[in-house]
Amino acid sequence: MSKIADLEKIIGYQFKTPELLRQALTHSSYANEKHKKQSDNERLEFLGDAVLELVSSEFLFKNYSKMPEGEMTKFRASIVCEPTLALCTKELDLGKYLYLGKGEDLTGGRTRKSILSDALEAVIGAIYLDGGFENARDFVHRFILVDVEHKKLFHDSKTILQELVQGNYKEELHYVLVGEEGPDHDKKFMVEALIGDRVIGHGTGHTKKAAEQEAAYEALLKLKSEQ
Repeated sequence: MSKIADLEKIIGYQFKTPELLRQALTHSSYANEKHKKQSDNERLEFLGDAVLELVSSEFLFKNYSKMPEGEMTKFRASIVCEPTLALCTKELDLGKYLYLGKGEDLTGGRTRKSILSDALEAVIGAIYLDGGFENARDFVHRFILVDVEHKKLFHDSKTILQELVQGNYKEELHYVLVGEEGPDHDKKFMVEALIGDRVIGHGTGHTKKAAEQEAAYEALLKLKSEQ
């Protein structure tokens, strides 16, 4: 089964023009290597970003009828931000299907949050062009707008964890860098979140802040399951 057909099966949508999905998965590094600049996913990402914003706005408007505009704006931002969208790509295993340049592939591009979130938006744009708004909306509901309360938790994880620990524990919350690997231009940081001496979460990321956010999210899920 081809890469494209395999992913179509996972997302539950068959393209009339499979080339659109291929373009959505094509990073600029691959297009530049092949000297086909117009075949990368950047224009599709631009379109998908707009579709995602509309679908998520409609979802919040209909499902949170008492939420004021300011809060809806913040909530939407937490859904469509880069780390949350990258989290959404795990279910699709999207990194596996990307067309990357050799250098980008060798330096961890398949797990880079910016590349994954851009590709996800490009897939939304491709579905919109190929099958219209309803199919694009179905995809967004199925893979992005599921479990939005958890995703909001993920976006605000460090702040929420800080408040939870201050209100319920005597010891302080802190983060410890436990490892880093890779060259300077492509560092990967490993961080632990601790209450006192107790490790409550682990995280990895291309920045310390991203690793801390992931560690905080894991810690929140752990503490909430204990309560």
